[in-house]
Amino acid sequence: MLSRPPRKRFGQHFLVDGGVIDAIVRAIGPHADDHIVEIGPGRGALTEPLRASGARLTLIELDRDLAAHWRAVPGLAVVQADVLRVDFAPLAAGRPLRVVGNLPYNISTPILFHLLDSARFVIDQHVMLQKEVVDRIAAEPGGRDYGRLSVMLQWRYEIERLFDVPATAFEPPPRVTSGVLRMTPRAEPPDVDPALLSQVVTVAFSQRRKLLRHTLGRWLEDAGVGGSPFDLQRRAEEVAVPEYVALAQRVGERTG
Repeated sequence: MLSRPPRKRFGQHFLVDGGVIDAIVRAIGPHADDHIVEIGPGRGALTEPLRASGARLTLIELDRDLAAHWRAVPGLAVVQADVLRVDFAPLAAGRPLRVVGNLPYNISTPILFHLLDSARFVIDQHVMLQKEVVDRIAAEPGGRDYGRLSVMLQWRYEIERLFDVPATAFEPPPRVTSGVLRMTPRAEPPDVDPALLSQVVTVAFSQRRKLLRHTLGRWLEDAGVGGSPFDLQRRAEEVAVPEYVALAQRVGERTG
């Protein structure tokens, strides 16, 4: 594994615990016929065992020095760029991708939303995130962790929490516990406009302690979709993902 000090400006925390690395690779289960895209390979904790599987490997690395190092390794494709600016469709090129990454905590949510646009090109995603974010993504309705992030990812992916990772598994140790998540795009996702669904969910959770009639109800009236059978006498956290999807579909039908 490459040895190089982490850079604070990139939010780098390099995974160094061999047991955790093995557990992640086992969870991924790489095969020689896979095309794996690794976001932020860093010093190669996951890169090397993934490469050893014989899988085709594409690395997305923002750090110029690390990108240069990986370019010198035979058989790897390297994209030196901010992952938020990378279009995953050309990377797939007719061959579905598997996405892997120890995501920078400061931009993990934007990365996940960016990947939403490419879900149709992806077989699965194995990502390491701050445990708090994992809790929010996997949350069920009715709890305080359930929110916009839960709805906007669960409508498109099957979510599976795998295991937690202690801070001591990294160099330098972050101030939080991490978690590994498997996200599998739904084979037949609901036919809904993601932008419209996002609007509905954002309004609903804008004042999550209020009943929805005070927020979403007013928004529906302004959109000319009043009188919906949707129950507004609830708080946003009490509404399940399929209900939000159905409401967004109804709004789309009514507004054209």
